Amino acid sequence: MDMNISNAVRAEMLTQALPYIKRYNNKIVVVKYGGNAMIDEQLKMQVMEDVALLWLIGVKIVLVHGGGPEISEMMERLGKKTEFIDGLRVTDKETVEIAQMVLAGKVNKTLVNLIESKGGKAMGISGMDGRLIEAKIKDERLGYVGKITNINIAPVMDLLEKNYIPVISTIGCDREGNSYNINGDTAAAFIAGALGAERLIMMTDIAGILRDRDDPSSLIHYVSIDEAEELKKQGIVSGGMIPKVECCVEAIREGVKNVVIMDGRVPHSILMELLTDEGAGTMVTGKKYE
Repeated sequence: MDMNISNAVRAEMLTQALPYIKRYNNKIVVVKYGGNAMIDEQLKMQVMEDVALLWLIGVKIVLVHGGGPEISEMMERLGKKTEFIDGLRVTDKETVEIAQMVLAGKVNKTLVNLIESKGGKAMGISGMDGRLIEAKIKDERLGYVGKITNINIAPVMDLLEKNYIPVISTIGCDREGNSYNINGDTAAAFIAGALGAERLIMMTDIAGILRDRDDPSSLIHYVSIDEAEELKKQGIVSGGMIPKVECCVEAIREGVKNVVIMDGRVPHSILMELLTDEGAGTMVTGKKYE
């Protein structure tokens, strides 16, 4: 925090946050974390500070993380080429083992450790633990890329009841013992739905849905799932934003109250979203925002 800010201003900022602290106390908020906010070490620290702070004020926070760049880096180190079909990573048996090792091992435990160092109490699990994420092959051409068939939410509920922050890596499994690489946004949407979360926060590398992708001031602050479909038809939601918005719509259909797409590269954007009047990013809701 800026040392030039007077104590009076700090106190004023805290009192303004009070209604939001009350509103989210004991409520479930799911954060999907990945992209550049995960690569930049300073940003990573700030995200973990936000997660720990929200937990300390009584928010039941669940962190779902990806780690695509780390998987690619490890594959390169092992001399394995990455192949993509329609933007999706082709995942053979060896690649899914690497993904499991990187996500459920290195990335997951690093995040748990960081949250603990910031004063939170975290427990890392993968989608294979307690069969949290059950999956099947999405497309034969892609190999072990999974389509979610079922969410067994009990392990996450158990951790929340024991006052832990669940930190979830998105590796799925089937009844035959195969592992699958699962899209992090999709997994977050299904997990948030199964929890009936108050809010799902999707951290991305852009400010939210923009009317004009080259103009950050054209941010759309609120959009209903019907309006989101309309924006897709108009081409305003295009490219990599299409699957993100589809995940938001899926989450709301699964039972999440609302979803926010926001820029994870902005320091403390999670706190801005949950504890200020302005919020951050684009909020996707079930019906038109009044």
